[in-house]
Amino acid sequence: MSDRPTMRAMVVEHPGGPDVLRPRELPRPGLRDGWTRIRVMAFGLNRSELFTRRGLSPVVRFPRVLGIECVGIVESSSDPGLSAGTVVAAAMGGMGRQFDGSYAQYTLLPTAQLMPVISHLPWHVLAAVPESFLTAYGSLEALEARPGHRLLIRAATSSVGMAALALAAAQGVEVAATTRDPSKTPKLLQHGAEHVVIDQGGSLGKEVLAIWPDGADRVLDLVGGTTVLDSLRLLSTGGRVCNSGILSDSWIIPGFEPLEDIPSGATLTTFSSSSVNSGGWARQALQQHLDEIDEGSRQVVIDRVFSLDEVPAAHHHMETNRAVGKVVAVVQHS
Repeated sequence: MSDRPTMRAMVVEHPGGPDVLRPRELPRPGLRDGWTRIRVMAFGLNRSELFTRRGLSPVVRFPRVLGIECVGIVESSSDPGLSAGTVVAAAMGGMGRQFDGSYAQYTLLPTAQLMPVISHLPWHVLAAVPESFLTAYGSLEALEARPGHRLLIRAATSSVGMAALALAAAQGVEVAATTRDPSKTPKLLQHGAEHVVIDQGGSLGKEVLAIWPDGADRVLDLVGGTTVLDSLRLLSTGGRVCNSGILSDSWIIPGFEPLEDIPSGATLTTFSSSSVNSGGWARQALQQHLDEIDEGSRQVVIDRVFSLDEVPAAHHHMETNRAVGKVVAVVQHS
């Protein structure tokens, strides 16, 4: 444990491109009731952080340390039941938006949203799991995906998409995965997709009906906004769409008229990140998933690993849409 009263962090002082992420020396956050200070060891990067960096998250005020997830070690806590040295994961729940997040050597988080975990995985692998797995798991639960269902995953090469692909395939769900880049097809097939659909930016009706003439039973839409209406049109009778992402950078569904656009008997639902920190399901599901990764029965798809100071380059890499799977940053401590 360092006695240095300051820490290194990447700070966004005003909205803009990746270059607005600047290294700063900040005071280490002080402890307060109900919160725990974490020594951040690694964190996954997420498209929502690009959205926030551009100034498009309405609740965010700058300057801000971004980062909606991390893994690390408890340094000190106001909760006597949470010992220093405990390995924890945290995701969402206001991180990097309502309060400073994980792009730093230390972060102060609400104790209630910490998930103590036991794992022998290296930090960069552990960091690739929390947000992508929990969102994928929660989304498949919201879809009520079951063995034998026909599931379309839109934006399947995203970190959440790859996690959902692995989980669904393991459950005996027949998966069609979309990508805009044909060169990513082998990766999708390798990780459980039975069909790959090349998304050229329009309706996927022709392509999906060529695979499943009756339509998809379930659609996990990670693009959101501009694609949700098309996803509803792809459903079989009584099907379900879950919108769990906004890779389109649009919060709204243009021209959405529920009575017209939701087919009779169909369901449009979402997975909300707020449910990750309620009910205790997340910690149990996360630990089971980590155990399976430790045992080798699950894989984590990691695209690239950066350092804390390389976060601007990581944002640029993600914005070029070259990634397949999770982009991760590892934090060094002197």
